[in-house]
Amino acid sequence: MSPPLSPETERRVSALFSPETRAEASRLLAEQCGNNPPFCEKLDQFQMERWRFSALKLSEGNIEKLSKAIELAKLDWRDLLVSAGFGDVDAHTHWVPKSPNE
Repeated sequence: MSPPLSPETERRVSALFSPETRAEASRLLAEQCGNNPPFCEKLDQFQMERWRFSALKLSEGNIEKLSKAIELAKLDWRDLLVSAGFGDVDAHTHWVPKSPNE
């Protein structure tokens, strides 16, 4: 079973996605971007932030782009991290998306 979304992940979902698409974005992250990538099996909701933030960053607030980012993670999660600019272990902690209204 995948870990739930962390509060920081939920905050980024809220910043990026419209109220109409937030639940779907959260569901995709929880169900498909959980600890199913190789070597992530034992990670908790906080340890999964790097992967989930990467998918969110690449999504740009678009559900289809989020799905594509999650598919990339399933193929090779290292490509997801590098594509999002989170190759450095702590880089994701400094990323705070702006809401579309800003």
